[in-house]
Amino acid sequence: MTESSQTAERPTAQRTTREGSAKGASPSHRGRILIIVQNLPVPFDRRVWLECLSLIDAGFTVAVVCPKAPGDPPYAKVNGVELYKYRPYAPGGSGASYVLEYLYSFLATLTLSLKASLRGRFLAVQSCNPPDLFWPIGLLFRILHGSSFVFDHHDLCPELYQSRFPNGNPFIYRALRRMERCTTRAADHVIATNDSYRHIAVERDGIDPACVTVVRTGPDLNRLRRTTADASLRRSRPHLVAYLGVMGPQDGVDIVLEMADHVVHRLGRRDISFTLIGSGDCFDELVALRDRLDLSDFVMFTGRIPDEEVAAVLSTADVGISPDPKNPLNDVSTMNKTMEYMAFAVPVVAFDLRETRISAGEAAVYATPNDVEELAQLLVELIDDEPRRVSMGTAGRARVEQELAWDHQAPRYVGVYEQLAVTSRHRVPAAAGA
Repeated sequence: MTESSQTAERPTAQRTTREGSAKGASPSHRGRILIIVQNLPVPFDRRVWLECLSLIDAGFTVAVVCPKAPGDPPYAKVNGVELYKYRPYAPGGSGASYVLEYLYSFLATLTLSLKASLRGRFLAVQSCNPPDLFWPIGLLFRILHGSSFVFDHHDLCPELYQSRFPNGNPFIYRALRRMERCTTRAADHVIATNDSYRHIAVERDGIDPACVTVVRTGPDLNRLRRTTADASLRRSRPHLVAYLGVMGPQDGVDIVLEMADHVVHRLGRRDISFTLIGSGDCFDELVALRDRLDLSDFVMFTGRIPDEEVAAVLSTADVGISPDPKNPLNDVSTMNKTMEYMAFAVPVVAFDLRETRISAGEAAVYATPNDVEELAQLLVELIDDEPRRVSMGTAGRARVEQELAWDHQAPRYVGVYEQLAVTSRHRVPAAAGA
């Protein structure tokens, strides 16, 4: 997914009181919220975990249904959040296996949602995509409880399919469009992760603009704190370049390796180490590509690592790479890694994508989309210009602190539920009770 960093190990489940949350909200504004997530465990899904903590701080109670991470129990209560978890289904490579995965996930989610409902009525049910699959559960609880249904729109599934399978089956694309429309139109409110997603909800799916709120996945400044640089992480070289993110087909990590190949073997720069943090579907293929390109001495893959180690790398890095190629999904999606680099005052090298430029502004330099050699050249120029790096890093950190951080997003997110708490009272079924 584009709005979750998904890179480190499970984050520490630490409650913090956030500015702007309705702490101490009166009982008349409280309610029970069910959040449904399919593609990541919670609290590993950072956006969803921040949403949960913000709702708890605002006086709501929260239940989450999601897949298990290794070692997770089927039920736990963490920082006041009830976590109901099912064993994830591991798909094969065929289309049929994905259908089975989604069918299994839907049934498991429905079962655990009903189980969670035994502890009390839901004021609202929030479905997070991908996939655009759970709107029938939202409608079910609308009937049973009078619950509102909220769609938290993390990814554009039709564009995700187009980006991963450029010559894919048009029937599947149309089906994904249909599922997206079913979800947005079933929702009482849509939460969009940026203005491009909001525009799609309004223009493509016909949603009333008043029913769409933009809540970005802002960095959590309580978690992302710069530490002292660790020279050993540069591995005996003057400079370090970092990548932090998912390693899937559409994420461009192969481009990082092609860029490193150009920097090391064509430009002759042997003064730069590259550290790539994260994992994903393409991890093993990428390691093999690194070795074929004779870059094993320059490029380190860490896999998923604890937050403290991520912080150490980003506190040491001279430049962060956002290599997302231009495609139907990436051009309109906000890349969480870009904002995390900015939170650590690390300047960014990226392709010139619409939402990347909106997020990073002066904190990044932009290459012509998908031009690997230009990306490499911009990287080298930035490595050689320390004053510019410092200026860009300072600008990025200031933008996060003043506008993008989760503390600025939380009031908008909680505000959606404060409003629904008022409007939903008028449609609670008598059998459900208050």
